Amino acid sequence: MSLQRRRERYTIIHTWKIVHGLAPNDIDMMFKTNARLGLKAIVPSPNTRAQASMSTHYYNSFGVKAARLWNLLPKTVNEKDTLATFKESLGAFLGSFPGTPPSFGYTAVNNNSLVQWSLQRSSALQGLGDSHADVVQM
Repeated sequence: MSLQRRRERYTIIHTWKIVHGLAPNDIDMMFKTNARLGLKAIVPSPNTRAQASMSTHYYNSFGVKAARLWNLLPKTVNEKDTLATFKESLGAFLGSFPGTPPSFGYTAVNNNSLVQWSLQRSSALQGLGDSHADVVQM
């Protein structure tokens, strides 16, 4: 598992602990329940009056990264009641993503973030859906 994937795993586990009251929620993360998707984090909105250079700080903040990573989890993972079962399900979920850390001298497909992989998967699925629709129409 790459260092980035380990950091993302830790962030997701820490978010689970916040949800279950095992870690302090000092950044006031908020969550909502969806019947189909399970528990989802509310991504804090950026300050639109701030300088554009501050957007990097916004996207790199724990509140935004943790919420975006948590929202990738399927309902079967994020609704686990114990830390041990959550970690087991999380490991299986993370195993479904390829681990391609950046290597010097090679061009990467993306930055190896779970968020980037999920965006790439969804765009690929949309592309398949579009081409499938073309085949059906013929």
